[in-house]
Amino acid sequence: MSALRDDRGSATILGCFLMAALVVVTATLVHVGSAVASRHRAQAAADLAALAVAVALDRGNGQACAQAERIATRMRVRVRSCTVDGWDAVVEVAAEVTTALPGLGEAVAIARAGPADQIPPAAAVSTAPSSATAPVLSSGSLPLPHLGE
Repeated sequence: MSALRDDRGSATILGCFLMAALVVVTATLVHVGSAVASRHRAQAAADLAALAVAVALDRGNGQACAQAERIATRMRVRVRSCTVDGWDAVVEVAAEVTTALPGLGEAVAIARAGPADQIPPAAAVSTAPSSATAPVLSSGSLPLPHLGE
């Protein structure tokens, strides 16, 4: 047999390429999963910080934004901006994407908290005692069943 026609060891080479491809796919999935988890953590922190600012507005804007900083520190994110316009609070936070390679980016989230807008008259539902459903919620969800008089 000729040395060129001998295919011994070719399965080993193919196996090495397949293992390398599997490592690349796994590393990509870990990075994407980490980015998604960081984004969810950033959004949760932004929501909670915005609510904390809105609750603390009666103590002044400085004290209210200090509450956002406390919340962000505990949730391992940093506050990029905290603005107050009247009774509305807008908080923007950033969370580092925690992968094996640090410094690959950050996930950013923005949340607003403040008084709810008025419900438009068309969305109001009659609440007469004979009604079979409760009024529509301000979030636009479906009416809840009426559980008794």
